[in-house]
Amino acid sequence: MAGKQNTAMTVAAIGSIPLIMTLGNSMLIPILPTMKAKLDLTQFQVSLTITVFSIVAAVFIPILGYLSDRFSRKLIILPSLFLYGIGGILAGLAAAWFSAAFVWILIGRTLQGIGAAGTASIAMALTGDLFDKAQESKVLGIVEASNGFGKVLSPIIGSLMALIVWYAAFFVFPVFCAISIFLTWLFIKEKAKKKEPPSLRQYVTGIAGVFKKEGRWLLTAYLAGAVCLFTLFGILFYLSDVLEKYYHIDGVKKGLILAIPLLVMCTTSYLTGSKIGKNQARMKKCIVTGLVFMTISYGILAFVSGLVLFLSVLVPSSVGTGLVLPCLNSFITNAVGKERRGFVTSLYSSVRFLGVAIGPPVFGKLMDWSVKGMFLSIAGLTLVCGILAFFLIRIKQSEPEKRTERKNIPPLRPIGQG
Repeated sequence: MAGKQNTAMTVAAIGSIPLIMTLGNSMLIPILPTMKAKLDLTQFQVSLTITVFSIVAAVFIPILGYLSDRFSRKLIILPSLFLYGIGGILAGLAAAWFSAAFVWILIGRTLQGIGAAGTASIAMALTGDLFDKAQESKVLGIVEASNGFGKVLSPIIGSLMALIVWYAAFFVFPVFCAISIFLTWLFIKEKAKKKEPPSLRQYVTGIAGVFKKEGRWLLTAYLAGAVCLFTLFGILFYLSDVLEKYYHIDGVKKGLILAIPLLVMCTTSYLTGSKIGKNQARMKKCIVTGLVFMTISYGILAFVSGLVLFLSVLVPSSVGTGLVLPCLNSFITNAVGKERRGFVTSLYSSVRFLGVAIGPPVFGKLMDWSVKGMFLSIAGLTLVCGILAFFLIRIKQSEPEKRTERKNIPPLRPIGQG
């Protein structure tokens, strides 16, 4: 019983880490129009609140990924969570009392971006370290579902906090960070490294060898992950603006509407992660199918009007994203051995963050150009990703899982724990 409880708390601790990272952007989406009005910002300036955070995270993720490979996952995760919380406090205080508030908010968001760099990607690598392959896909599905669950909660929490004052959401970050720090400190137990980590030169040589051998499908997987996050946050940015400008919907109701596609994605991510096991053929089918769903959904949205119909047609794209992301997580986590896993998963998180970073400003420009053209453009982008995934993602295990592997799967238990 104690072993199962420890395992459950370990999974909860790992799941809390990407949830914290997700709050960084999604919770602010509902308050961006209010922030724009209160601080007298342009559409481009307000989008920088998302973009600065994401670009800084994308730059620092590979650095912290390397350090987590060389030293310890927890040694990177815990200070990162602390810095993330400090950045939120600074941004909130700036909005409340500082002159030149927007500049200080961006400084706070920069600190949060550095902190975010040491969260989700390292949580993926940590999952690969602690769980064997039979259990790993399920836990990675939980990690992606936690990521999605954070996206579901975020706009609702952001909208609720805005009822107090528009910048209250910034002060929520340190609260969630404190919870994650507590869980990580107590329940994640890493095994001691059996050998000295490689030198930087050996490490870089090894990474270069990985990309020389696996580069085509890894880069395709990276692109697919970036496109999923680019379209997701771009559409949330578009929808948030439309809800206020054309439907005069704000507050909690707005947060609930923004949460609908995210809830669908979260549920699909969890179900996908629990079903794919370690069958890479099944993973590839899910990736290609998900990108096809996204292409069809975005293509139809170009010709749709009316909020209810828009949300209904948007749902298949959320299902598609939920099919793609857990499978990419599993593919990439297993691409290399433990000693370089942190860097490879971190690089993947970097390109995902870049997708988030460019989503709002690019969609803002496309909205000014043509809404129909915007949706047709992203439909074309997801179609190209689907074609590349079909031809370039390589399957190591071509035969389906044996029945015996699907039966009597032991309960989740981190390696080295009771």
